[in-house]
Amino acid sequence: MDHFLYRDGALHAEGVAIAALAGDVGTPFYCYSTATLERHFTVFSDGLKPLDPLVCYAVKANSNLAVLATLARLGAGADVVSEGEYRRALAAGIPGQKIIFSGVGKTRAELAFALENDVRQINVESEPELDALNQVAVSMGQRAPVSFRVNPDVDAKTHEKISTGKAENKFGIAYDDAPRIYARAATMPGIEVVGIDMHIGSQLTDLAPFREAYTRMRALVERLEADGIPVPRLDIGGGLGVPYERTNEMPPLPTDYGKVVQEVFAGWEDREFECEPGRLIAANAGILVAEVIYVKRSGDRRFLILDAAMNDLIRPALYDAYHDIVPVIEPAPGTPTYEYDVVGPICESGDTFAKARALPELKAGDLVAFRSAGAYGAVMSSEYNTRPLAPEVIVRGDDFALARPRPTYDDMLGKDRIPDWIDPA
Repeated sequence: MDHFLYRDGALHAEGVAIAALAGDVGTPFYCYSTATLERHFTVFSDGLKPLDPLVCYAVKANSNLAVLATLARLGAGADVVSEGEYRRALAAGIPGQKIIFSGVGKTRAELAFALENDVRQINVESEPELDALNQVAVSMGQRAPVSFRVNPDVDAKTHEKISTGKAENKFGIAYDDAPRIYARAATMPGIEVVGIDMHIGSQLTDLAPFREAYTRMRALVERLEADGIPVPRLDIGGGLGVPYERTNEMPPLPTDYGKVVQEVFAGWEDREFECEPGRLIAANAGILVAEVIYVKRSGDRRFLILDAAMNDLIRPALYDAYHDIVPVIEPAPGTPTYEYDVVGPICESGDTFAKARALPELKAGDLVAFRSAGAYGAVMSSEYNTRPLAPEVIVRGDDFALARPRPTYDDMLGKDRIPDWIDPA
């Protein structure tokens, strides 16, 4: 459920008309719903309530400070994968003791920053990283809290570019190597082993891979503890899918996911649990709004040319991802539809959002909204073709605020530098 609904024939974000926002900030723009963010966080937390996990929102899904601050006030922690994301989490009011630092390529400078800022744990993903972290921690007179991300070699049955738990993926240490690496870490002066982490992918629509991965996690923890290595903290990752296409096929509910977790880890309720949802919280809490520039006919094809492009929302070009596209003005019941190829103005054939998409007849100046654009939308955008980044707006009830303004062309050009040895034209 989200809070982007038609009222009196016009799409609203909670109590704010989308057309009014377009008039204020221009198009394209992203719009986030506070009520949806809060609801999704609460529903997910409630689904795991018997285990009382620390819900560490995956900042990579949507790192806008207003979004992070909204979740921080609900008690969320953060899962970050760079120093920049760590700084964003801190700036939004999430303390270091609620921040998990993940990622395969953390630099020594980033590791030092995390230790300086009271990181909850660092999810180590390789032996070279373990050695580097040990050296950094010793040089700072600290012991780094470490949880190893273990790759369980489980097929998440999701898109290959967002699958992270198979042996062929770059993430984590091999399952069979884990006992040796844990034993080695326990002897290091700069390392304090605090837990284990597994994350097998994103946009999972089947609970079976979760059950398989968590069963392997439990077996590994039992083996480690039999070897005298306590593992009091379990980071079970994230990845639960969301409904992008409005069909009868729905991903599992958080309550059903919670039942799987509770069944696998029955009897371990006294341990610390952590989880890292991102898409589940943010995706359906955001939309991208665009204006039709032209409607082009070419043979028997209709092209809907928008002012939004792949630099604003790259997921369709990158993953062939589906986003529901709806007109901002609600069509009357029985309105006929036509098949449109929905495209942007960038000089790439890949700048295509949808092909042969059924939509009511649209004309230049009409507004459309891409649903489920709150995750991996604005965070993956760029200034390709020297196009300004789309602004981000957050709505709360009848109020709205600009959470990130659209940069001016002067802002964009001002970031470049022409060297002195190039004579001005």
